Amino acid sequence: MAEAVDWRKRHLDALREMENEERRLRGIEQILRRLVLRLCAVAMGHDPRLDTQLEGISTATRRDADEEQLRKLFDSLTGAVMAMEKSATVVPPPTPPPRAAAAAPSTPSAPVAAEPAGAASAEVREMAAPERRWQSSCRAVELLLERLGQSDARAADLAALRTDLAAAADDAGLAAVLVRVGDLVAEHTAAIARERSEAVVTLAQVTQRLSEMVHFLSGESAERERHHDDQETLNIDLLAQMTRLTNDVQTHDDLPALRAMVTERLEAVASNVRDFRERERNRYAENAARSERMHSRLAVLEKESRELSRNLDLEKQRSRIDTLTRVNNRVSFDERFAEELARWKRFQHPVSILVWDIDRFKSINDACGHRGGDAVLREVAVALSRGRREVDFFARFGGEEFVSLLVGADLADALLAAEEMRVAVESLRFHFHGTPVRVTVSCGLTALRTGDTADTVFDRADAALYQAKNKGRNVCVAV
Repeated sequence: MAEAVDWRKRHLDALREMENEERRLRGIEQILRRLVLRLCAVAMGHDPRLDTQLEGISTATRRDADEEQLRKLFDSLTGAVMAMEKSATVVPPPTPPPRAAAAAPSTPSAPVAAEPAGAASAEVREMAAPERRWQSSCRAVELLLERLGQSDARAADLAALRTDLAAAADDAGLAAVLVRVGDLVAEHTAAIARERSEAVVTLAQVTQRLSEMVHFLSGESAERERHHDDQETLNIDLLAQMTRLTNDVQTHDDLPALRAMVTERLEAVASNVRDFRERERNRYAENAARSERMHSRLAVLEKESRELSRNLDLEKQRSRIDTLTRVNNRVSFDERFAEELARWKRFQHPVSILVWDIDRFKSINDACGHRGGDAVLREVAVALSRGRREVDFFARFGGEEFVSLLVGADLADALLAAEEMRVAVESLRFHFHGTPVRVTVSCGLTALRTGDTADTVFDRADAALYQAKNKGRNVCVAV
């Protein structure tokens, strides 16, 4: 029974994990909807032909429209944008606004008054504001894609979305990417809901099997009680018959009558014994059939439990593996770091943490595209994790950042190991369209100290990483 209770706990834990993932995806969906509203507000007023479409998208987003409604609006917006492109003509540049210090119309020989510096800077700020908003919007979408990459979203879809995001040149292109991101979030949420439903069904089946086991054991207990009662009844009947037989022998002198009386008593005893044995045979046959049914059900339950255990282990492993680089992800790192910190507080064995960052990774992405950047991330992950000991730990922390835990290594040993890993990355050879691409990493590292918490240790290593960046990159700094 203890094993059965443990299975039920594992199923409940799996349900809680799926509920947490579903809440996280719903949070991403809400961010996406707010981002769509912000983009629609920014794009409103640029072209009357798009204002109606954008207003419809804003209204649908505020009302939490479903996937079908959003897809229709997206198709309508796409059609409007394509119609605009077909009918596009050369638009003359806008007339510059009148200057505050404008004088009477000047003659060709009249000198032009100098423009105030404040007016020029205001105009530059006005021109730069849309560009900043555009960059902020694109960065927000990149962060959403990165958050999706930490889940079990398909890497191929995310890579295609990153490529389309990099190619987006206007609000319509960015909106198209957002709609596809929303579709991916909705698909992943639906998959989690299906897995949750399957887990609920499996849990119900397990609960039913456990109820059958309880019923079987209760039946066994009841059968034992009935068997005991039958034995007591038989003993009482036999004792009563023997008592009457003894009294009859003592009180009767007529031998023929006594013989008939003894025969009658013995026949009654034999009848009681036969009835008891018949009930025992029936009880045995019934118990054997019930035991056979229970063994069959237990065999099915054991098979289902093994299969469910494999699925749970596989899902747990997937939830802790980065889908792009196939190394541990941040969730897995947080769990392992908490374990190592607790173990260090107890035994004081040295533990060092190394925080890695790929140098100028945005430039690599811009030059090679997101597919090239993904290839760099995978190869760097392999180089940094190659040769690590079994007790060590390596994970992708997010974006172009990685983290290592060296268990049993003090700061000096960790710095030597970090230098070897840094050189291993520097030795990698990447080419894009025949052009060499240099890839290096910087590292900040520190060791656990008295009074440390997970936050203080990581902040200290992160500060060392910034020092490495300020020193020119491709270096390791220990603090």
